[in-house]
Amino acid sequence: MPCIRKTLPYAKEFKQFWKDNGPFKYALTSNEFPPVLLEPEEWIFGNDKIEVLKDLMGFAKNKMAFVQAPFNPDNKEVLRPDDICGWKITHFPEEWNRMVCDAFVPEGQLTQAVIEELATLEEKENKQGIESAFFNILARQLDQMGYTLIEPRGKSKFASTRAYLEEWEEDEADAGLS
Repeated sequence: MPCIRKTLPYAKEFKQFWKDNGPFKYALTSNEFPPVLLEPEEWIFGNDKIEVLKDLMGFAKNKMAFVQAPFNPDNKEVLRPDDICGWKITHFPEEWNRMVCDAFVPEGQLTQAVIEELATLEEKENKQGIESAFFNILARQLDQMGYTLIEPRGKSKFASTRAYLEEWEEDEADAGLS
């Protein structure tokens, strides 16, 4: 099932959408204003974390891909940062060039953190392994990048929305919106 993008400005609308279309395993939105790569109050819902993150980045729309970087990382005669690796993401979102994430630097150049993550996942350094490692790091650092990813907790099969919705409803009540 593909991801669904929906603008939901009020907790009541979120609950109704969740009831009518969900539940979903993952729900992602921006926790900053203005949002980056999302419209104000926009959510992305899906049942596969990587697909939700790819939807956020615009992977299909922008024809993004993980490719080997067009340089030899072992060539020390060319000046480049020590922390980059020999992989990058093509058509990387320009809006993320100013974002701070351990997995990438501007223009989608991936870092050694991705290679280190490969080792923890016991994956090979190929396109699939690089992709898995990148999205693992990205998911862990979404909050510091200005996003909220609601995931299942414990043995749940679906995103744990209760605490988020309670806080949202309290904020709306404090603002006189409910």
